[in-house]
Amino acid sequence: MTLAGTLYIALVLALVLGTAFPLGAWLARVFDGRARLLAPVERGIYALCGIDPDRQMGWRGYALALLALGLIHFLLLYAILRLQYWLPFNPEHIPGMPPGLAFNTAASFTTNTNWQAYTPESQISDGAQMFGLAVHMFISAAAGIAAAAALMRAFAAGRVAGLGNVYVDIVRVTLYFLLPVSVIAAALLLAGGVPMTMAGFAHVHTLAGGTQTIARGPVALQEAIKELGTNGGGFFNANSAHPFENPNAWTNLLEIWLILVTGFALPIAFGHMIGRKRDGVALFAAMAVILGVALFASYAAEAANNPILVHAGVAAAPGNMVGKEVRFGIVQSTSFNVAATATSCGAVNSFLDSYTPLGGLVSLFLMQLGEVAPGGVGSGFYGMILFTLLAVFVAGLMVGRTPEYLGKRIESHEVKLTVLAVLIQTAFILLGTGGALLTKSGLGSLAAAGPHGLTEMLYGWTSATENNGSAFAGLAANTPLLNYGLGIAMLAGRFAVMIPVLAIGGSLAAKPILPRSAGSFPTDGLLFVSLLIGVVVIMGGLQFMPADTLGPLAEHTLMQSGKLF
Repeated sequence: MTLAGTLYIALVLALVLGTAFPLGAWLARVFDGRARLLAPVERGIYALCGIDPDRQMGWRGYALALLALGLIHFLLLYAILRLQYWLPFNPEHIPGMPPGLAFNTAASFTTNTNWQAYTPESQISDGAQMFGLAVHMFISAAAGIAAAAALMRAFAAGRVAGLGNVYVDIVRVTLYFLLPVSVIAAALLLAGGVPMTMAGFAHVHTLAGGTQTIARGPVALQEAIKELGTNGGGFFNANSAHPFENPNAWTNLLEIWLILVTGFALPIAFGHMIGRKRDGVALFAAMAVILGVALFASYAAEAANNPILVHAGVAAAPGNMVGKEVRFGIVQSTSFNVAATATSCGAVNSFLDSYTPLGGLVSLFLMQLGEVAPGGVGSGFYGMILFTLLAVFVAGLMVGRTPEYLGKRIESHEVKLTVLAVLIQTAFILLGTGGALLTKSGLGSLAAAGPHGLTEMLYGWTSATENNGSAFAGLAANTPLLNYGLGIAMLAGRFAVMIPVLAIGGSLAAKPILPRSAGSFPTDGLLFVSLLIGVVVIMGGLQFMPADTLGPLAEHTLMQSGKLF
């Protein structure tokens, strides 16, 4: 580790955490309907779509609307992918996707996962990229933020039946936040060298007298929403390691900021909405501590290099540069990958299959925590609320009082739903990994044996279930088993968690807000932040410790003795 690398991480944290405060205040205005700059456009959309903006939805109506919207967009994207050969904006005449791969991709982009078991340059047309994938990047991100806004309203008022209107929330989030920020970010990426064209591939003559085909397309806008919406689906197979997606150090820093800032802005927005800013800052602080530790841990692991390469005398530079772009180096690569796996953004600018075992473990463990530091747009916030409810429940048991949070009593109904939401993801990850490794198809998808192969499969199921979308690069996922299996895991990881969260919101919204008393456990100080971090690590991540021990930890031990996989 170097001073320059340490200062780079400090710069990333300062930019993200500093801008999260004004952005969080703005998002609170958007959720409350106080942002009116585009009111005529907003009213026009409501009129065109037949939306009654004054209609309030209970948690069931809100959840059913999100499910219906997800189903419609899943079917539309599936149809676009299957029929893209006959649809416009396909200058390369790319054929339609096979059914299994189209199912996996449609499930992936509907759930904000953006797992890619295909090669985008050769299997997705420009039209499918822009009007299929990019549209879903906006809608899935807006839906996640809308669910978070609904949960915020449950704490903001007492004895109310409605959590808001899902259609209004999605329109406002898209109109006042996702679209304008994406357009500005796309313009900055264009200035940095990212292309934006519908002209198709370029065919050029090389100096050696041959010909070369250069893939290009409408990259800049998709790149912007890919990061801002914590989507992660790259226009190119190399994702943000490709120079057309991420040309230089400045675009790399911009993309890291885009990935992280929304997740940190949401707890600040929460504090504004409930009128208790310190409680929002407490959630923000817990997220920041976990992220900061992960940034330094990943950097330290990769800066240490592979001892086998060092002993063999083939380590050309300090640190492990295998699988990393020279234009980024170690700290910019690890910072990007930690940002992507601490959120639900599957974007990568270096490849985890080439990381040291401990470097790869950091990214894997961040996803296993539930992606709450700061997590995906919306999903990270309500995931942290789930752990917050568990934390106040544990605190209540310690002092012998009925637990409460922000004046709302947390009773058995809410605790059961919380545990259900947490265990659903754990079950899909561990059972999916174990089940796949018991089949010939699953074993045939692995590029490596031993603990590294286990890590490849474990990472794949973790990434899919946690709606991340990044891969360990050694897993051949385009098989019937993994196309359908991981697709189902993505849908469960999104909706089987979101529905209990909204049910918790509906239950809490109907309860009165109790005044603070001498026995109330303070949830806005250092003690609570420490307790919350402990609950996230112990009750979230340590469920996976046996699997992680057999995978990356075992590989690290064997690497020290000179064995590679």
